[in-house]
Amino acid sequence: ITAEQGYIPVISPIAVDREGNSLNVNADSVAAEIACVIKAEKLILLTDVVGLLRNPADPSTLISQATPELVNELVAEGVIGGGMIPKVEACLKAAYHDVTAHIIDGKVPHTILLELLTDKGIGTMIKV
Repeated sequence: ITAEQGYIPVISPIAVDREGNSLNVNADSVAAEIACVIKAEKLILLTDVVGLLRNPADPSTLISQATPELVNELVAEGVIGGGMIPKVEACLKAAYHDVTAHIIDGKVPHTILLELLTDKGIGTMIKV
């Protein structure tokens, strides 16, 4: 199922184990897996920060574009941590499968349009 067929996948991150118990799977991980399998053009993760920051306390240090190498460096230095780790892991998986990944602030009106349809974007794009 793809956009070419008129569909855009919207997936719930709820899974079921062998005993029928519901599991809450990390939504970013699920989205990245699906993006890789369907060979998506983009993976867009919405969060509550502007994107990846060189200084997490300063939104003006937004990194507009990043390579996997830079992301790994920032994780190793402790610049990226906490709840952002699963997001960047999902983005790295996507990037290594030729899916361009974006981390953007879901609280900003029209955030997806601003990220995709402006020269600089509004968040962070991660690609190989």
